[in-house]
Amino acid sequence: MKINATLLSQLFFFEKAATCSSFTQASQRLNVTTGAVSQQIRNLESILGISLFNRHSRGISLTIQGTELHHVVSGSINDIEQCLSRLTQQTQQDNEIHLKLTPSFAFKWLMPRLHSFYNQYPNITITTYADSGLVNYDEQGYDLVIDYQKIPFEHNKAQLILEEYLIPVMSPAYFAQLNTTTKEFDEKTWQQCALLHDSMVWPNATKTQEWQEWFAKHQLTIPTSNHYYFNRTDMAMAAAEAGMGVALARRALIADELTEQRLVSPFEAISADAGYYLIEHQTSSATDKFKAWLFIQLNTC
Repeated sequence: MKINATLLSQLFFFEKAATCSSFTQASQRLNVTTGAVSQQIRNLESILGISLFNRHSRGISLTIQGTELHHVVSGSINDIEQCLSRLTQQTQQDNEIHLKLTPSFAFKWLMPRLHSFYNQYPNITITTYADSGLVNYDEQGYDLVIDYQKIPFEHNKAQLILEEYLIPVMSPAYFAQLNTTTKEFDEKTWQQCALLHDSMVWPNATKTQEWQEWFAKHQLTIPTSNHYYFNRTDMAMAAAEAGMGVALARRALIADELTEQRLVSPFEAISADAGYYLIEHQTSSATDKFKAWLFIQLNTC
């Protein structure tokens, strides 16, 4: 017997009725009348020339032939549903990206550029997660992770995408208040300064880590007082813009503030010996497009 559209529909009704052991419950699941379910079953029994259900005052029960058919049909429908679920999930993955990254990189670097990605790929949705200064880069549930780490960062899935540089910044008013120049920014001048710290640069770092390394590279002594701490580098930069002191800013995140002279610096940027790493947990056509776009943006910034 060849299967056609009518027979497929009848088998579907049969499977629901057999699973529910009730024409009434099957009709509720299928959102049709009980009579419609009963009619489909009678038509199927007529085509097959066998009885599939025993009808009695307490309801219905499968016959021996009905039990055999239900076993085959239910297994086939379950296989179809699982296949459709996989295909649907794959389609969703091809159009959606779950991206985990540090809040500072998200707000200061990614968000101002993200509109260009959506202009290029309007059918891809990026859900960003940037809820903590430190990123758990091995946490499952994310397709891509962008994290700030010391160089080298030993991780089998990590790719260095942007090496970072550090530069001390302050508001123009704060700089003028110091009444100094680059050459005169010496130990005495530094003792007048309040230092603004990103206290969570990477796991196991001390809360003064970046400033300690900066002063060591310049063979200077870090001030012993007037230290203020933030768990995100963009917060330290905002505090510097507000005139609270001097922040050690990441160059990739500070371009607009320097161009608009909301922040100034008499120093050259130096290597942070750290950078942004891309960690890929899941690969799809959507993540491939995002990575290609990301590398273009990084090469033009």
